[in-house]
Amino acid sequence: MTQIGVAVDIPEPWGPFLTRCRADAGDPQAADIPAHVTLLGPTELPVASLPAVEAHLAAVAAAHPPYTLHLRGTGTFRPVTQVVFVAVAAGISECELLAAAISSAPELQRETRFPYHPHVTVAQDVPPEGLDKVYEELADFSALFEVDCFTLFSHGGQARWQPRRDFRLGG
Repeated sequence: MTQIGVAVDIPEPWGPFLTRCRADAGDPQAADIPAHVTLLGPTELPVASLPAVEAHLAAVAAAHPPYTLHLRGTGTFRPVTQVVFVAVAAGISECELLAAAISSAPELQRETRFPYHPHVTVAQDVPPEGLDKVYEELADFSALFEVDCFTLFSHGGQARWQPRRDFRLGG
């Protein structure tokens, strides 16, 4: 078995900046999870299923055009979960369409606790003061960039999620 996830990686300079903000908030996952917008959360599957999953992801990518993603301001899922995030201001529907298409493969269908909501987590399960601080510090954050691919990540027991393959949008 292996664990995979699919995400839009946040490019430089914003990705490393947001990852540092997450670390500064005291989030222990910052060292293992680079800043991203999740399209498919952690999913366990047999290693033998990876070729079929990669073929499915290639087909999904080919069927979806590149798009502009605008990250702006902060939001929170509190009190339901102790999460602060940078909000997706534009590109929401494109992320939703990609996430739905990706999870349509039988190997990738899974139960989720919450409806899909594209965002970039910048603090999770840290003391309230840390959540409040990063929420306020990033309230004016803004980043605008083109998304021309998404990435398949794997986690085989090592600490950090590893990029396995990029899938170019629009072919």
